Amino acid sequence: MALKDITLGQYFPGSSVVHRLDPRTKLICVVLFIVALFLASGFFTYAMMFTVLEGAIALSRVPPKSILRGLKPVLFIVVFTALLNIFYTPGTTVLARFWIFTITLEGIWRAFFMVVRIMMLISGTFLLTYTTSPILLTDGLESLMNPLKKVRVPVHELAMMMSIALRFIPTLIEETDKIMSAQRARGADFESGNLIQRAKALLPLLVPLFISAFRRADELATAMECRCYHGGEGRTRLRQLRYQFPDYVALLLFLAVTVAAGVLGHFGL
Repeated sequence: MALKDITLGQYFPGSSVVHRLDPRTKLICVVLFIVALFLASGFFTYAMMFTVLEGAIALSRVPPKSILRGLKPVLFIVVFTALLNIFYTPGTTVLARFWIFTITLEGIWRAFFMVVRIMMLISGTFLLTYTTSPILLTDGLESLMNPLKKVRVPVHELAMMMSIALRFIPTLIEETDKIMSAQRARGADFESGNLIQRAKALLPLLVPLFISAFRRADELATAMECRCYHGGEGRTRLRQLRYQFPDYVALLLFLAVTVAAGVLGHFGL
C-alpha cells in the first residue's frame, strides 16, 4: 500500500449537487447513514443502502476510483474482521471444522455483511470530506454544536481543532512520503524483512516527521496570530450558512432511509 492511497482529509473541488449542499446537511446525512447501516440486518436493506451510497457518489461526481483507493489502507482491518466473524460465529449449519475453528453458513453471511457495512461506512465518511472544504466543515460543526455553548463548551475551538487535524492529514502523508524517498536515496530499506523488521525500519522516520509537524504547527499559530485570531468570540463569517430546498430534500431522503432500514432490519430483511 502506497501512502498516496490514503485520501482521508482530501477535498475535491466541484460544483455538483452534493458539493452545494449545506455542510450541516451533509454532516446530519452522514450520521443518519451510519445509523441506518447499523440498523440493517438483511440483504435487501444492505442493497438499499448500497444504492443510496452509489447515488450520492454519482451526484457528487467524485471519481469512484478515488474512493476505492481510499479503502486500501483499511483492507487489513476489513479482512481481519471478516476472518473473526467467519471462525467465531456460532451457527447450526456447519460447513467445515478444523482444530479450534468452525466455519458456519451463518458466520460467512455475518462476515459478508460486516465487510459491506465497514466499506460503505468508510466510503460515506470519505464522501463528506471529498465534497466539503475544511472551512465549511468547521462552520457546519460549530453550527451544529452551538447548543453546547450554554454549558460553556468551547465549540468554536473544538470545531477548529477537528478541521485543522483533518486538513493536515494529507500534508503529513505527503511529508512522510518525501522523508521516505530521501531515506531510500540514502540506502534505507522499508520493504524487506518480516513485520517487526519493517516496523523498526520506520523508526528513523518518526523524528523528522515530528519535527516537521511541530514546525508546521508553529507556523500556523504564527499566521493565525498575525491575522488577529482570538477564537470564536465575536467572529463573523464571509459565508452565512442557509438551508436551501435541496438540503430539505436530502434530509428527508436520509431520514426516510434510516426509518426504512430500522423497519426492514426489525424483520430481518
